[in-house]
Amino acid sequence: MLNPLDSWVGWSAMQPLVGIAEAQAVVESPNLWVGILQAFTLGIVQGITEFLPISSTAHLLIFRDIFHWTQQKYFVDAIQFGSVIAVVMYFWNDIRQILLGGWVAFRRRDWEQEEWKLLVGIAVGTLPALIVGFLLKDVIPESPAVIAIASIIMALLLGLAERVGTRKRRFRDLQIRDGLLVGVGQMLALIPGASRSGSTLTAALFLGLERQTAARFSFLLGIPTLTIATLYQARKAFANLESLVPLLVGIVSSFIFSYLAIAWLLRFLQRQSTWVFVWYRLGFAATLLLAIALGGLKNS
Repeated sequence: MLNPLDSWVGWSAMQPLVGIAEAQAVVESPNLWVGILQAFTLGIVQGITEFLPISSTAHLLIFRDIFHWTQQKYFVDAIQFGSVIAVVMYFWNDIRQILLGGWVAFRRRDWEQEEWKLLVGIAVGTLPALIVGFLLKDVIPESPAVIAIASIIMALLLGLAERVGTRKRRFRDLQIRDGLLVGVGQMLALIPGASRSGSTLTAALFLGLERQTAARFSFLLGIPTLTIATLYQARKAFANLESLVPLLVGIVSSFIFSYLAIAWLLRFLQRQSTWVFVWYRLGFAATLLLAIALGGLKNS
């Protein structure tokens, strides 16, 4: 007769082995490797498009839908953490100088110091997008048609900024009002397809900043908004342990390609205009509208 105690002891001894086997099965699961590959690819798309004025949200959502991938919106948003880390690392010396210089200026009551004006400008420029984004977070649609229309409008605005912008003002010429006005422009990025970097870069060019200065300032001003928005939108992704490994892969991928994209764009704008992005956005929008008309892309 089988002793129940022996059975219990044998079952207990097998539990660690069962746990190891289950963990190994998860690691070896084809679905996990597919998820990792997809997350890595989405990280590349996120990294390349976040800081170029072409809208990362638009490209991520369209890219995911075209290939019928199943990642939730919050998972795609969480991959942006790689971009946050990249822009902070790239501009760390600037961030440190602005914070320390701003603190010194505050203690001395020197309101004309460059670092103080930059710090306050970035702070007030962050508020419009955060406030409006919180109020309208559940209202703004994310359909391909909206993305296409927003892409066309922002392409035309960027082209107009290239035409009328004087491009004479340098980084040392920045004022607090520049931060506020560029921050108002950043509100447009709440519309999918508008682009955070694109809207801030366009606003900065309208204010007469040099192209590279406009891009640099738009990156610095976008750091608080990008960080807060990513933290808010990605809470569910980090709570879902099943997708944690693919998520981390996507974050690393987006970090690498974001860093490369920042470095490339700043060098590019030293010698070239933004017209290539204007034409790209128009072509991207035309492709989306054609795909919708032919039924290849659902407008939902």
